Amino acid sequence: MKISDFWRLMDDEFGPAYSRVLGGSLVLAGVGGRTAQQALSAGVSPRSIWLAVCDVQDVPAERRLGRDVRPSSS
Repeated sequence: MKISDFWRLMDDEFGPAYSRVLGGSLVLAGVGGRTAQQALSAGVSPRSIWLAVCDVQDVPAERRLGRDVRPSSS
């Protein structure tokens, strides 16, 4: 997972503004007691961070892969 994918998932689940608040303030035990932003800066896998956020925020399993996006017909 890329960092951009991590933020897309965060934005889709929590909204663009709140996802940034969570990313900078929510301490995640699953990534060493860091915030998402600190963990990203430290080189922790974005997937590991996303799963840690999901665990703490009780994101249901069916939403952990993000929303379904229909391909555009060209």
